[in-house]
Amino acid sequence: MSRIRNCFDKLKSGNRKALIPYVTAGDPDPTVTVPLMHAMVNAGADIIELGVPFSDPMADGPVIQRAAERALEHHVSLRDVLAMVTEFRQQDSHTPVVLMGYLNPVEVMGYTVFAEAAAQAGVDGVLTVDLPPEEAETLLAALQSQQLDPIFLLAPTSDDERIKLICEVASGYVYYVAVKGVTGAGNLDVQAVADKLEQIRKHTDLPVGVGFGIKDAKSAAAVAVVADAVVVGSALVQKVEQAAGQHDRINAEISGLLAKMRSGMDAK
Repeated sequence: MSRIRNCFDKLKSGNRKALIPYVTAGDPDPTVTVPLMHAMVNAGADIIELGVPFSDPMADGPVIQRAAERALEHHVSLRDVLAMVTEFRQQDSHTPVVLMGYLNPVEVMGYTVFAEAAAQAGVDGVLTVDLPPEEAETLLAALQSQQLDPIFLLAPTSDDERIKLICEVASGYVYYVAVKGVTGAGNLDVQAVADKLEQIRKHTDLPVGVGFGIKDAKSAAAVAVVADAVVVGSALVQKVEQAAGQHDRINAEISGLLAKMRSGMDAK
């Protein structure tokens, strides 16, 4: 059983929802990432989404774009990100790690080489934002050969046909983008999210995580009522930016926000 499935099964048995924080690997510098990953787990994170820096992160808003720029100033590559996961695994063998990013670095490395290296590092899932399922056959085969879960995005504009297609090829969980636009944009309409999740669940038994627009404990708790997982990214990356150069402060600020989210989600 994959770490992702095992995580969701355990949470479900305890009537709890997954808290999935996103941070950009190598932001604000490479020494921060692994200690921050451990701090997030200690604060209540169930799964970690680790962003792979890319020069043209077209699905991301200004906050995460700047994070990628800071990481790239330190020349953080996909292989560096995999090395961070390897280091994380030296102390944590159970928390699932999902790489989130864009196709270009994976394509440059080669699908088979990437999948083998990711599995060896201890990665559990891969979300390539700009790879539609119609063009994913080769990467899917490489990921599946290494028991890596391909994670796909669904949007408010996704119709039944699109939802069905994506759910047929996804595993681990499905990521629902709760607002139209880039990361960090828009206001969250929880009722609209609930309605869309009802539509999605007609096509899959996979857990459904909700991200984009979750900024605090209140919004996390509200989404946890209707979703299987709450994904938070820009709110965390913004704290990294504000505390850049103060590593202890980064860990404390992010741990504090995640602890509040975890408490609010569990209370609901």
